[in-house]
Amino acid sequence: MPGLAHLRTAATLFVCKRTVTAPLSSYRSYTMKKLVPDPPTSYRDPALKAANATLRVALARQPLDPAVFQLTTQAKPVSPDSLFSVREGVSAEEALVHVALLLKCAEEVCDEITQQGSGLERGLIWSMVHSVEMARAVVEALLDGQRGP
Repeated sequence: MPGLAHLRTAATLFVCKRTVTAPLSSYRSYTMKKLVPDPPTSYRDPALKAANATLRVALARQPLDPAVFQLTTQAKPVSPDSLFSVREGVSAEEALVHVALLLKCAEEVCDEITQQGSGLERGLIWSMVHSVEMARAVVEALLDGQRGP
């Protein structure tokens, strides 16, 4: 039959159905068999997806309050055993600027490490780079929104 691959290949890929429409004429329709099942539609938990949708709706209803940027930090250690802590009285804008700088540094370190990695390591590092870039973009968008157009 013209246009078909080898008959054995065609037999493994297609199921033939023969339908008689007239005593002397017939045709074949070919249906492709699925060799591999469909992957799951989503690996995410449906409850998480619903919670995210609810959060997005709530955030869309409430515009950002300018008073948020007038808030200041409270003194807090980074961890119980750390020598470093967050200083009290730092403005929200100044804290966001510092967070954006830290995220930029983390992004550059990840980029350098990615050059050294291979296989799974490289994929994990690129995932981390992407997460850091997104976090930095959110912080910078907040800062740009505070400063105005």
